[in-house]
Amino acid sequence: MEVKALHSFNDYGINERFLTEAAKYPEYQLARVVAQYRGKYKVATAHGEALAQISGKMRFDTEELSAYPAVGDFVMISSQDGYPEAIIHHILTRKSLFVRKAVGVSGQAQPVAANIDTVFLCMSLNQNYNLNRMERYLSIAWDSGAVPVIVLTKSDLCRDLPDAVREVEQISSFSDVVTLSMFDTNITEKLAPYFFKNQTCAFIGSSGVGKSTIINRLLGEEALATREIGKADRGRHTTTGRELFPCPLGVVIDTPGMREMGADSADLSKAFQEIEELATQCKFRDCTHTSEPGCAILAAVADGRTDNRRLASYLKLRQEAGYEGLSSKEIEAKKLNRMFKEVGGMKNARKFAKEQQKRK
Repeated sequence: MEVKALHSFNDYGINERFLTEAAKYPEYQLARVVAQYRGKYKVATAHGEALAQISGKMRFDTEELSAYPAVGDFVMISSQDGYPEAIIHHILTRKSLFVRKAVGVSGQAQPVAANIDTVFLCMSLNQNYNLNRMERYLSIAWDSGAVPVIVLTKSDLCRDLPDAVREVEQISSFSDVVTLSMFDTNITEKLAPYFFKNQTCAFIGSSGVGKSTIINRLLGEEALATREIGKADRGRHTTTGRELFPCPLGVVIDTPGMREMGADSADLSKAFQEIEELATQCKFRDCTHTSEPGCAILAAVADGRTDNRRLASYLKLRQEAGYEGLSSKEIEAKKLNRMFKEVGGMKNARKFAKEQQKRK
């Protein structure tokens, strides 16, 4: 296996949690996935970076896309002299997983990045500005386990910046809102409060919103290609894959531009808190919030406490995530079963946890 030493392994966000779990596999070596290609991965190890592929057993046993390694995953690998690539045998328990519904693969979630602590949701203040899309990003981000921060880029192109920021803050769902301009010289200082030791931050957003430019500033070098804004103020897509970089502040993950992101699962209780609270006041427990008498949400739309656009966005995400007609408890059970699918659902996960406790 050929390795290329670039940084210390400690620069890749390693912490005690993953070191402890890795110790259960003494026959393998700990690594972190830093890039993903078609059928191949680049991993960082204590000896440097190297190419890797998954083991035949993992390939045979894996049915869901989300069970394959993703950028940010900590994995256990083996290597052998004379072989050009390492072999990935096991994925360590993920702290968080940002997923989207895979295009063309019915009912499957495609992993975007794993073990993210903070996710920067980027939207530019030109023709890319779209509140529905940001609500979608927020719903998926909260569901992932990461903490979302909204980054509004190209503020110099916005005709009414205070009004745009006010609109975004109204749907921000507890998230901080940061504005950036192409003329800013203090981008690193603005984002530094969201980086902590051994933590990982990811940048997600549509093509051309300026993610690569921001990451280059954080890295202090032109590591990622950028292009001039194209027609109608739209940036051109430059990032073709997911990649993780150590930087002076911490660890950053760049992702390809995603104008549309299917919601395999979403946390509506945070992204649409006021609507979820209103839903508990509806006259009927199975209210669809479309035409029923006594619907508290429709009443709020009628008197201006919320608006039709936000309600339509909520209903679309609820249906897309498969929550239509489910109670809050049923939605939570569905999310937990999805998270613990690899061990046969939530019931088996609890059984497994009890058995582990008995062995201690």
